[in-house]
Order: sequence, then structure tokens, then C-alpha cells
Amino acid sequence: MHATLPLLEASDFPAIRRGALTTLQVNLGYRCNQSCAHCHVNAGPHRKEMMDADTLVLIPRVLAARSITTLDLTGGAPELHPDFRALVAAARDLGVHVIDRCNLTILFEPGQEDLAEFLAEHRVEIVASLPCYSADNVDRQRGKGVFDKSIAALLKLNALGYGRPDSGLVLNLVYNPQGPGLPPDQAKLEAAYKRELSARFGIAFDHLYALANMPINRFGSWLISKGQFNDYMRLLKDNYRAENLKALMCRSLVSVDWQGYLYDCDFNQQLGLPLAGERRRAHLRDLLREDVADRPICVADHCYGCTASQGSSCGGALATRAA
Repeated sequence: MHATLPLLEASDFPAIRRGALTTLQVNLGYRCNQSCAHCHVNAGPHRKEMMDADTLVLIPRVLAARSITTLDLTGGAPELHPDFRALVAAARDLGVHVIDRCNLTILFEPGQEDLAEFLAEHRVEIVASLPCYSADNVDRQRGKGVFDKSIAALLKLNALGYGRPDSGLVLNLVYNPQGPGLPPDQAKLEAAYKRELSARFGIAFDHLYALANMPINRFGSWLISKGQFNDYMRLLKDNYRAENLKALMCRSLVSVDWQGYLYDCDFNQQLGLPLAGERRRAHLRDLLREDVADRPICVADHCYGCTASQGSSCGGALATRAA
């Protein structure tokens, strides 16, 4: 695996500061039932990292202490954590909105047969990876048979009300480019997804998020091995749009790794870049007594991936969110 941080640290990305903290994004561990080519956390079936019980019990306490309104759960496959359901239930009891970043095929893993029903019962928003509406493209990026399982999972979620009008059960899909290019216009791609998935399978969903691939970890290493890293960075910088800065997810989000340490975003977490201005690594327990509003955000060249063209974040295109 090629290291990308040395290629990103010397950066002219503009200085930015955090606003009010509204979202706690927690990585519960790197174990996953898939190994995707674009995965920036290098997740897979053989990863062992998992948040321990002492750290996990801090999460509801922090949600209450900081009046955080959204808990965003990611991994790996966050559902593989043995306390995933207990955490979701505790957050919902606090009135916190919960997002599950789901790869869809997890619904068919042993022990997860009732996962979809659990998510629906607790009104969990699902953000589901589906990099294309074509079987060949999905299986090439995520593994043979993944597309068919993903379609079966979406049909199951639709049957429970997800993605259906007035159900209140939100189902969003995620698109990532398969190579070193920027994602297409999100609104147009969403229309194409809705048209194709409805016509071919009768599938409905709420929104599509078109995300740029970050030049870090697995994808960054691939770029280096192909001699395309510098070209991709040039593409990101040439398409930089300053107006996207105001909608960056790091302005209202703190990322938590499986050990409980804090970062300005999920990408900084994977690069090991701690919260800006900290003399030591800040931990989840620090949020019980300290606010992080109005602090500087740690930036590097990968931040151009969030600000290029229409922009990219965990909530989709920034240009759409800022409008």
C-alpha cells in the first residue's frame, strides 16, 4: 500500500473553521463483508478493529452533553458491531436522528436476517452504496454477485416502506466514480437512477449522493501505482470552487475512530490527522466537557476532493446543499 499523506500535507487549501457541532460520525470498526476498490478505510472481511464497550458507552453521553442532533454510523459495515443495535436504540431514545451507512448486502449476512426490520422500527435513515444501476459496473467495483444482492436488499427495504412517499423512512443511495474522474451532475444522475431502477425493478428511493473518490488509502495507492496520482490532484484543483467551502461537512461534524479519537472528518481520520490545534489526540470523552465550535479545521490537499466542481460530502453534492 502506497502512503498518500506525504503527497498531501504540503497544501495551499484555504483555512477554514468549524461552526456548531450537529453531527457525530462514528466509525464502529473496519470489518466488512465486502472489499471495495474505492474504499478509503481499507475495510474488509479480515479486519479485526472494533470499538470496545467502554468507548461505545460514551457515545450516548456525548450526544446528550453536546445536544447533538444526528448520529452517523459507518465502518466497515457498522452493523457487524455486536452492540450496533443497542447503540441505535439508545440514540433514538434520546431523540437523535440516526444514519446507517449500509452496503445493502449486509442484510443477507448470517445473523442479520431481521436487520431491515430493526432499522425500520427505529426510523433509521439508510445511506446505501450502489455505485451504478448496471450489474457489470457494480460487480466490477464491489465483487461478483453484489449487484443482485443489492437489488434484493432494496426491494426488501421498499417493502418495509423505505423510499416510499410519506413513510418517513428515508433511503438514499451513493454513487462513486469507478476511476480517476469527477462524479457527474448529481441531479441528472439521480433522475437516471430513479428512471432505471423503477423501470427495471420497481425500486424507489429518496435521493442519490454523488461522491468524489478521495486520493487516500486504497484508491490513492491505486492512483500512485498507475502513475495517475498527480493528474487526479490536478483535476481536483482545476475544478476547485470556493463557494463550496461554506457547506463542507467538517464545519458541523466530528469524526470518531474505532478507538474513540476525534478528527475533523472521516478522511482526516484515515490519514491520521487529528483535530487542528490539539497538543494531544482529542478523545470522545473530551467532548463531555469541551465544545469544539469555532476551532480551526485541519486541512490538506485531499480537501480539494470535497470542493471540486459540484462538491462532495457525506450528504452528497455541496452545491445542492448550499443552494
